[in-house]
Amino acid sequence: MESPSNRDDIRDFLVSRRGRIAPEQVGLPAGSRRRVPGLRREEVAVLSGVSTEWYTRLEKGHITGVSEEVLGAVARALELNDDEREYLFDLAKAARPTVRREPRPKDGGLDGPVRWLIDSVTLSAVFLRNGRLDVLATNALARALHAPMFESPTTVGDRANFARFHFLDPAARDFFVDWEGGASATVALLRAEAGREPNDRALRELIGELSTRSHDFTGLWSSHDVRSRHEGLKRLRHPVVGNLELTYQSAELANPNRAARTLNLYTAEPGTPHEDRIKLLASWAATNAPGETLST
Repeated sequence: MESPSNRDDIRDFLVSRRGRIAPEQVGLPAGSRRRVPGLRREEVAVLSGVSTEWYTRLEKGHITGVSEEVLGAVARALELNDDEREYLFDLAKAARPTVRREPRPKDGGLDGPVRWLIDSVTLSAVFLRNGRLDVLATNALARALHAPMFESPTTVGDRANFARFHFLDPAARDFFVDWEGGASATVALLRAEAGREPNDRALRELIGELSTRSHDFTGLWSSHDVRSRHEGLKRLRHPVVGNLELTYQSAELANPNRAARTLNLYTAEPGTPHEDRIKLLASWAATNAPGETLST
């Protein structure tokens, strides 16, 4: 039987996706008596090839026993992208009482070859994170690049967390040029992780903490946007070298014995002032002690 939390997630996600599709997008007449934007339940049912009663039950969160074929039809009717489709299937998997989920692997220590790989990169900022957006390891340049986060009171011990810094430290609004875009992506990444790992206690505690302490987080969390991959352009306002515009890519480290971890690389375009600034920062990072902060 689905848990109340799982039913709520399924209901709110499907309602939010239904509400964003205009009838004209799927070849239906707009009509003049629509009280809310988006498609009606019966219209989604028709597009999915199921009865209205059946879809209504699904939208109320009763997803146990639903086949992958039917879920796929609903995903197509709601025009879900790949990340949203994966999230819907993760919610369905979590609701199945007969499926025994394996315990989430611990983050554990860092494998030697991964540590060597991270340290060998000198002109790109490289860091390793988990699905909760904890920073597990960095090269010297990544630590210097994200100095405001590592020096933030939101960093406990040596464990920085992008979500805590983004939403709980006012300094983040100065550091991230596009704070709003980064906030949306951060919440969407956590929402996708919550679908993959519904039993992750540390993740639930993080979401609870952010929901309690940040109205911005609460508003974005209620949108039910999901994102599994994070790449594109990042603009930072660095306290030492000034404005930086970097491209960033991510890659998953495949290891069945460890929690899913993502390797992220930030790189400046060659021949630009941003490359000069990242080289200056790399030079600083290479000539100072690992624990020394930029403020010193």
